[in-house]
Amino acid sequence: MKNEKLKIKLSVLIIIGLMLPSFAFLQTQPIAPPENLEGAKKMGEKALETTQKELPGILEKIWKEEVLPIWQKMYDWFKVNIWPKIESLFKTKIQPQITKEVEKRKPIIGEEFQKEKKEMKESVPTTKTTVLNLWEKFKELIK
Repeated sequence: MKNEKLKIKLSVLIIIGLMLPSFAFLQTQPIAPPENLEGAKKMGEKALETTQKELPGILEKIWKEEVLPIWQKMYDWFKVNIWPKIESLFKTKIQPQITKEVEKRKPIIGEEFQKEKKEMKESVPTTKTTVLNLWEKFKELIK
């Protein structure tokens, strides 16, 4: 029984295999090679013109119908399957450690801020005079 089914399947495959090459001869418009360089030039120009007209539309169609749907499916899958795990990991393990570290460093940050503020106040007069000196030199260059 199995042996007969196998013989039938193999016979069908052999027949199809023998028929497929003959379909190549059924083309309605055979493409002939150009006879001279002028014919080749015209054929190339025609191909280039067709490509320039149709390529943007083809690429847009491929982008909208094939690429975007795949990326959208990947995004939706990530959003449903992966993102909740990342979010829960962040809320349970990472965020508490960050909060703890921030609270630990608050006094240090306040001290550093006061030092920076003091340094900025001290450097403003020197910066002001430097800018004025540069302005004077610029005026001299213009004259």
